[in-house]
Amino acid sequence: MKLRPLLPSLREKKRYIAFEVQTNERIGLEQAKKAIEQTMKGFLGDLGIARAGILFLNDWKENRGIIKVNTKYVDEIKASFALIQDIAHHKAIVKSIGVSGALEKIRSSYF
Repeated sequence: MKLRPLLPSLREKKRYIAFEVQTNERIGLEQAKKAIEQTMKGFLGDLGIARAGILFLNDWKENRGIIKVNTKYVDEIKASFALIQDIAHHKAIVKSIGVSGALEKIRSSYF
């Protein structure tokens, strides 16, 4: 039996958050991802992360990246960025530089 796809009205809405890591060193995607996930886990907990539906995209250029998140959790994700103090033993600041519902708009504007 073939499964039918969900109707658009039943799918979760999403937003893409472009973020930037400000530090003196070059940071890799995996290092930034690990630090951000740990901070989110402390701030939101496991259940909050699951409900937010966080997905890191492979777009990484000059310490900038993109996260896909549920629309209801955009503010919580941005707040968890403010709690990050260091990444891979280097002092760092993570800030969001843009939010959009269209991935191509984020890529063209911030990358």
